[in-house]
Amino acid sequence: MKSFDSNFATLIVHSGSETQHLQVAVGTCVRDALDTTSIRVRAACGGTGSCGACVINYLSGAVNLTTLAEYQKLSATERQEGIRLACQMRILGDTELVLEHPAHISGWKSIAPEDLIAVMGHLPELKHSIYGLAVDLGTTHIRISLWNRKTGQRIANRSGFNPQAVFGADVLNRLNAALLTETRSHELAQLARDAVIEALRDILARDIGEVSPMLKEIGSVIIAGNTAMLALLSRYGADQLLNPDNWQRPINCQPLAHGTWQSEWNLPNAEIKLVPALAGFVGSDLTADIIGTRLTESAGAGLLVDIGTNTELALWDGSRLLVTSVPGGPAFEGVGIRNGMSAEHGAIYRAERMIDSHAPKLSTLGAATAKGYCGSGLIDMIAILLETGLLKPSGRFSQNPGPDGFIADPDNSKTALMPSDVDALQRAKAAIATAMETLLTSAGLTWQNIERLCVCGAFGRHLNITHAQAIGLLPSMENGEIELYANATLAGCEIALLNEGKNLFDHYASLTQVINLSYVPGYDDLYINNLRLRPFLMHSVINT
Repeated sequence: MKSFDSNFATLIVHSGSETQHLQVAVGTCVRDALDTTSIRVRAACGGTGSCGACVINYLSGAVNLTTLAEYQKLSATERQEGIRLACQMRILGDTELVLEHPAHISGWKSIAPEDLIAVMGHLPELKHSIYGLAVDLGTTHIRISLWNRKTGQRIANRSGFNPQAVFGADVLNRLNAALLTETRSHELAQLARDAVIEALRDILARDIGEVSPMLKEIGSVIIAGNTAMLALLSRYGADQLLNPDNWQRPINCQPLAHGTWQSEWNLPNAEIKLVPALAGFVGSDLTADIIGTRLTESAGAGLLVDIGTNTELALWDGSRLLVTSVPGGPAFEGVGIRNGMSAEHGAIYRAERMIDSHAPKLSTLGAATAKGYCGSGLIDMIAILLETGLLKPSGRFSQNPGPDGFIADPDNSKTALMPSDVDALQRAKAAIATAMETLLTSAGLTWQNIERLCVCGAFGRHLNITHAQAIGLLPSMENGEIELYANATLAGCEIALLNEGKNLFDHYASLTQVINLSYVPGYDDLYINNLRLRPFLMHSVINT
């Protein structure tokens, strides 16, 4: 086994017929590493070792010595046989293990520590209901984190799919479904509400060991999301959102009574805050991104792009925030792509051109057999095909790839890329590139004025910035000026949890000016220019 970075180690875990290959930061405990995957250890104590449930078989590798908790919970014979407690065992180098008795399969996984933003602060004056819940209600994923607000400790977090996806990958399909009947509207809302409380209960059961008593100790819940997700959750505002006349004004998505949620979730002492959207399709997730990345603390101008099914953008010019959104399409999240998928086990997240081979090197999450492309892998493949001449800047293949498309690995049909896949990504990246340039022009700025470009969304740390620049998704700035954030929305909600009474969301909302791209002369022409797969034309402007 060979790790690609001295700060990371390869962890191989066998469980039944499944094997996971993970790259984990040195010093990570086995339980935390596996909680980001589909095979989790049994647990009920939050990682203190007191429950003794997370037993795992050590085969080989560099790990820490047996801890006091393991001496107390494991017999001498078990320790001699290589039995360890996953919460006590830390990875110091490449390691191989066997998990014979995994926990039940759950759709909720912990977020990798390296994908989290460090959040500081605490509320030492709190005496009751000291816990708080931050919720990022995304179109594709729901992410939550539980905090001890008094001490400023992040207890645990979870990420899982938004179950509303059964009604469509994009927000318009879901909104139309909700407006079809009262029953369907209720069903969509209930799916999201049930998912949030299910994720919270998973945290309480595994990371604290108690559920019902702890629900009563939660004093604050902050929920941010794009406007459509907020409207679907509250069952209020969907009809306003579908009217273009409302796209430059705030949409009221507030539920008629939060008390119903308190009762339904069994959170009798929680103040539940659904953070208001800024306007139209510019949701409160963008405000949370701004808080989480500290965009306005930049010395100079900064630009933030939250790439997803609905892409939202914010430009800070030193005194105001210009914000907008574009229907980026679900291509970046693997939806609408022949072999597309989200960033999960088996997803191709990285493709690299090999000098001595015509076939690219494909890397998958969990080192599993490739099942399809997630967003970062899709960008890599298109950039490589463009670089090698197999794809023209127009997006057309230089030679007809045939009915099965271009297959990166001849032995795996799931690595095929279709002309329609390229087209979907072109349209999405053109919308984003045009929106960025429009904001710059509206502020009277150029790319040379931008000191920070914060890229948020599901790409996380996997996006290859050079490849994104090659196809024209990101500008050709120095890489040091481009920052990748996987969970900025969640971080913004967390910061707000630990700054109770400061009205952070209201403060940033007061600085915003909404730009409706449909009203900007020349937008369509610039969009067409940006359809081509090529680096940014850094001096493109729109006459306003």
